[in-house]
Amino acid sequence: MLPDFFLGKFGHGKNRFSSCVVNVVQEMRRVKTRKSIKLLSLIVISVTSITLSSYWRSAAIALPPPEDTPEEILRTKIIIEARSPIDGRFLTAAEYLQLQAQLQLAPPPKLDPKIREQIFLLRIRKTLLQFFPFLNF
Repeated sequence: MLPDFFLGKFGHGKNRFSSCVVNVVQEMRRVKTRKSIKLLSLIVISVTSITLSSYWRSAAIALPPPEDTPEEILRTKIIIEARSPIDGRFLTAAEYLQLQAQLQLAPPPKLDPKIREQIFLLRIRKTLLQFFPFLNF
């Protein structure tokens, strides 16, 4: 039997205690149910997003862009235009062959050996500074 201070005003201590226990148990069930619903919704959202993202990637990877010319057509195409190696302007096939012949007869002038050596040393210096930034030479 419970003491008098547990019984309160109404004297139904047993009923009050049991109703508190029932309330606590019901609240624990509600919390447990909420947690399980949250977990279930998290799983459903995760699986859905992973599935959709995998389908989007595979569709994007599988197909080339529509404006891309197929390789089979490009292999059979005869190239009748070229670009100048000097200034990059468009040339016809005859102009390109003529320019190639001129370049073979009179190749572009080579650099002075002293300038080449300076460029070589500057490249070595740049490489060394990447590995040893604290060097100041």
